[in-house]
Amino acid sequence: MIGVAGTQVNPTRMELTRLKAKLVTAQRGHKLLKDKRDELMRQFLDKVRENRALREEVEAALLEANRDFMLARASMSDEALNTALLAPKQEVTIEAGTENVMSVEIPAFDFKTRTPDPNDIYSYGFAFTTGDLDEAIQSLSAVFPKMLKLAEIEKSCQLMAAEIEKTRRRVNALEHVMIPETQASIKYITMKLDENERSTQIRLMKVKDMMLKEAHGYE
Repeated sequence: MIGVAGTQVNPTRMELTRLKAKLVTAQRGHKLLKDKRDELMRQFLDKVRENRALREEVEAALLEANRDFMLARASMSDEALNTALLAPKQEVTIEAGTENVMSVEIPAFDFKTRTPDPNDIYSYGFAFTTGDLDEAIQSLSAVFPKMLKLAEIEKSCQLMAAEIEKTRRRVNALEHVMIPETQASIKYITMKLDENERSTQIRLMKVKDMMLKEAHGYE
């Protein structure tokens, strides 16, 4: 057993065959992992761009809804406002699933309302409330699907970033450690086998010479 690149290598033809097969597998795995990393990075950047645009929309919509609530609060008493919002008519159920993207399970959110009537977002009569409150409720209702989508995309980005980093480490380990060490071991074993073969040939030639000398009786 001979030490090569910090490992023990047995310089035999069987070991050489095993290492060559290992090298082919490692190189194939390296290519597949690089392709996976590159495609994950492409999709990750698409998600990041989508996330940035959607976040700007959500923040603008929430700012508008907050402004409408402030206007409603200014024109209504606290008691009237609290009473109007005390008993909501609509109910929302969120459904969480997953989607497989390059072996990464990313979330997929959807929601359903208890009733299909769009007017059920208003939990009050219109006689004792202001239009600003209606606008605020409508703004929040409209932005809710975008908020859910934003949560889905941000979590997807987080999971994809972790998978990209893990894949990058595996690519680097193959590229800079496993493949070079295997190639060095193959080169070493090949060199040792060639040396052994030359030594064997020299010994055989010497034996042949000795046998010829004995057969013909010359020095």
